[in-house]
Amino acid sequence: MSAKLIEGRMTAAAEGEVVVFLIGMRINRFRALRSWLPVTSAMPRMLKELVKEEGSGLLGFQPVLAGPRTLAVVQYWESKEKLLAYASAQDKEHRPAWAAFNRRARGAKGAVGIWHETYVVPAGSYESVYVGMPAFGLGGATGVVPVGRRGDRAADRLAAS
Repeated sequence: MSAKLIEGRMTAAAEGEVVVFLIGMRINRFRALRSWLPVTSAMPRMLKELVKEEGSGLLGFQPVLAGPRTLAVVQYWESKEKLLAYASAQDKEHRPAWAAFNRRARGAKGAVGIWHETYVVPAGSYESVYVGMPAFGLGGATGVVPVGRRGDRAADRLAAS
């Protein structure tokens, strides 16, 4: 099943500051299934929880296969405060998943690696263009508008975001 292609030159409808959160895992030892399988199953549970919860702050996400051993998810958040609130919430999926990972990691040193990077991108410091694409990336998270509304050139869109 393929996603519907969006006609024309489009840009993300995002306004204001955007938080981009990259998170992923690397399987260092394929045979250590008990170490990495729980990590791969925790992320879908967290994303499902965030999507269902109105006001969570998650605007959208895009899974990415970053290599034969590395899986990642690009997430778009409305604020760093909401991202940090989710990460530290005692009653959400993240805290128990993080605690479980740390327990397993101590027992299977180096079997699986995890990483994340957070970028707070101020208004006017991002731009996008999508041609012949389904909803994707920041445009998938915030919707898209015709490029002309924000400027035909990247420099124009950077000044308008």
